[in-house]
Order: sequence, then C-alpha cells, then structure tokens
Amino acid sequence: MKTNKITYEQIKKSPEVNAYIQQGNASLQTQGYTDHSSIHASIVSKQAARILQKLGYDNRTVELARIAGYMHDIGNCINRKDHAHHGAVLAHSILKDLNMDYDEIALIMNAIGEHDEKTGHATNPISAALILADKTDVRRDRVQTKTPEAFDQHDRVNYAVTGAALHIRPQKEQIQFSIQLDESICSMMDYFEIFLQRMLMCKRSAEVLHMRFKMTANGNKIC
Repeated sequence: MKTNKITYEQIKKSPEVNAYIQQGNASLQTQGYTDHSSIHASIVSKQAARILQKLGYDNRTVELARIAGYMHDIGNCINRKDHAHHGAVLAHSILKDLNMDYDEIALIMNAIGEHDEKTGHATNPISAALILADKTDVRRDRVQTKTPEAFDQHDRVNYAVTGAALHIRPQKEQIQFSIQLDESICSMMDYFEIFLQRMLMCKRSAEVLHMRFKMTANGNKIC
C-alpha cells in the first residue's frame, strides 16, 4: 500500500476531525467543562510543535506532534470518560483512511491515548510534548460557564489565571511554566488541588525529553 505524508493542514481542514471536536466540546459545555474546542486543539497543536522545534527534533516528528495535538480530544464526542482511549481509536480510523504510514499512525494513537492524567504516561517525545502543551493550556477564556456563581473549581482556577507562559530553555535543560493568578478569585492551594496531578505529569514528560520541569506562580518558585 502506498502511504502518504499526511500534514497538519490536511487534518485541520478535515470535516470529520472538526465535527468530532465540535460535538465533543458541545457535549462538555452542557456538563460545565472548560473549552475543548478547535481553539484549544489549535493551541495544543502549536505548543506541542514549538516544544519539539526548540529542542531540535526533526521536521517530521514536529509535524506528527502538530497532528496529535489537534486530534487529541476527538474522543470527547463519544464520552468524557476514557476520551483519550476513544480518541486514539478514532484517530486510527481517520488516518488509516488517509493512507498514513502505520508507524506514524501508531505514534499519534499512542500520544492521544496517553494524554489523560488519570491513565496516561509520556512514552516518547511526541506524547511528552502533547502532554506538556495540553496541561499548560490554562487561561481565562477556557471558561464556558457564563455565570460566575455557577463556576466549579476548574472554572475558578482557569478564570483566575491572568497570564501563562511556557518557556523552553534547551541550554539550561529546563521547561518552565509560569502563571499569574488572581488570588482574590482562586488561592494557590485551590490551583494545586486541581492541577497537582497534571503538573506531576508535566514533570515526568519533561524528563522524557531529557529536561527538568520548573514552575513559578505569581513570581514565586513552586518547583
């Protein structure tokens, strides 16, 4: 079988992929979840690629990270529970129909299937970059609940973040996540109650990339 070098632009324009993302986010919005739309998918895609570019990975590996980043949440159209595993299976079907190389399909399936903090682990550079990009997409405009009185813990944490940046420093072998948090909305303790498991996942993902994960909040060193 002749295989194709599938690109991020093809995936981003795919009606099937975008329909799954749209339905997944619509379902999550009715349940009070934060944004998991094509906006989040694009941010994760761009950030995952940037991480690997900064660390000197080859162009094809970077492109696969872009693709995995854009597709990582398509499983939400089935159910939030086990969405990473559902998404990996859906990605297999989509990419196989596009005649993508099996080895590349496997890498993307792995990255998608491993990105959830309850069951996942970084196993290679693509999955590590995806995890770091996904877990550090914390921002006020991810909140989809319109009434502050109806905010849950995740809404308050995201709404309290007034700024966030991920710095890749190859020379220092560091990946640093810096956030600014409005503590009148959410305390630092509330942030870590929600995100501690995700930050630990980022730490382990950075180690897969032979880097150290560092974090500052409101200018204070956390780890």
